[in-house]
Amino acid sequence: MNLWRQHPEGVVVPLRVSAGARRNQLRWEPDGLLRVWLTQSPEKGKANQALLELVAKTLQIRKSQLELLSGHSCPQKRLLIRLNAEELARLVG
Repeated sequence: MNLWRQHPEGVVVPLRVSAGARRNQLRWEPDGLLRVWLTQSPEKGKANQALLELVAKTLQIRKSQLELLSGHSCPQKRLLIRLNAEELARLVG
């Protein structure tokens, strides 16, 4: 995927997150951007925690395999997923 970046520990994926949505939803864009809608409000890191839980559940991986690298307080984020690009591409489908 075009926007994914290799990292010594896995793959860095760009995200665009909308907190305070009506339902939790996750969608992969063709270019590799991950769009996420969360019902959790963006206060005191609760939305970031909900983000990690949703991504881990959707990809069926452990939450410890995810790390938010940047964007802790803004909608554009970068997420480190501790898998190689081939494994991640297979999980994304």
